[in-house]
Amino acid sequence: MPRATFPTPLGTCAISWDQAGVTGFELPGATQRADDVAHPPEEIGAIVGRVRRHLMGKLEDFSDVRYDFARVPEFNREVYRATLKVKAGQTSSYGQIAAAIGQPAAASRAVGAALGANPWPLLVPCHRIVSADGKMTGFSGPGGIRTKLQLLNLEGSELFAE
Repeated sequence: MPRATFPTPLGTCAISWDQAGVTGFELPGATQRADDVAHPPEEIGAIVGRVRRHLMGKLEDFSDVRYDFARVPEFNREVYRATLKVKAGQTSSYGQIAAAIGQPAAASRAVGAALGANPWPLLVPCHRIVSADGKMTGFSGPGGIRTKLQLLNLEGSELFAE
């Protein structure tokens, strides 16, 4: 599966793809590999440009990206599609995402597990999902909650205590 790394204002990111769409994204902290593609296809290059702009504070909406959702379980797909509706500067709770996909509030832990396995962090904005009381909870990306807070701050979201 092709992969490319690229510099951003916050560090090196990576993106991977196949013919069905984007298969993965790595937040700043990604390492370059010997088999990385130097010049990704135009569609991927456009996403790279948008990520760079976003991380410079010129906010982008990645809901139109062609994701290879076939690579993830159906429940996760539903969670990711609902999460894509949470726009920059906004947050939502795990319970609200559960409700958005027709699940009871008790499914909020399963929503959290799906977001923890998100292969497209930043693009599918799992960092915008917080606990019901607005507190920061775990973040599986490099830097953990610090990175989550940094991304929320960049997007103009109200910050909360850990």
